[in-house]
Amino acid sequence: MKTNFILIAITAVVVSSCNHKMTSIPKNEVKSTANAEGLKLFQQNCYACHSVTTKSHDEIIAPPMAAVKRRYMMEYDTKENFVKAVVSYAIDPKEENALMIGAVNNFNVMPKQAFSEDDLIKIASYIYDNEIESPKWFEDHFQENHKNGQGMGNGRNK
Repeated sequence: MKTNFILIAITAVVVSSCNHKMTSIPKNEVKSTANAEGLKLFQQNCYACHSVTTKSHDEIIAPPMAAVKRRYMMEYDTKENFVKAVVSYAIDPKEENALMIGAVNNFNVMPKQAFSEDDLIKIASYIYDNEIESPKWFEDHFQENHKNGQGMGNGRNK
């Protein structure tokens, strides 16, 4: 009985001391904080042009971000490459560097923005890591206009 009490007491001390020594933020909280910041930047800076509230394709001034994500995911196989490509284009958008040729033809090249590279990395990381809301009409439009991979750019920028 005395031995069991000693083992329980030692176990309690060890467990409680481990919990008190933990001074860093758990990784899942870091990711949540980064995602929250990325989401906030995304909503404040991207939805102005890449709106999800439009009623049809005719009302938009830029492709839905769900379309941007889908296209970049087709081209870039890792988060690192995806983020690098999105950030690179957003920093210096040029027609010759565009991955979404149809979007450039419909909407022109994205205007150069005054975003910091750090903010763009947070936004691109958020886009990669999360499901992106799309307008209600988007999936039907996509299926109708991108049958058999048509209209998905030419993949020239790997």
